[in-house]
Amino acid sequence: MQRERWRLRIYGKVQGVFFRKHAQMTAQALGLSGFVQNMFDGSVLAEIEGEVENLERFTAWAHTGPPAAKVQKVEVEKGLPLLEESSFSIKG
Repeated sequence: MQRERWRLRIYGKVQGVFFRKHAQMTAQALGLSGFVQNMFDGSVLAEIEGEVENLERFTAWAHTGPPAAKVQKVEVEKGLPLLEESSFSIKG
């Protein structure tokens, strides 16, 4: 099974709607590692690492997010160096 690391930048109404907590729960359910954090411009940044199929599932979830979110756009950068983290954390 191929492992990769992707960076997602999620735009819209994604702060103050428990996006990071839901992202953490979704990532953990999919067996992904990495982190999620709020950015100063109002977006959310997530770096996710794991099997490609589960990265795709997380990315599909990120296009909608939790119920209170209004996602406008998700940018995906693939092929980041693997960090072999063991957990998924919430930063900032």
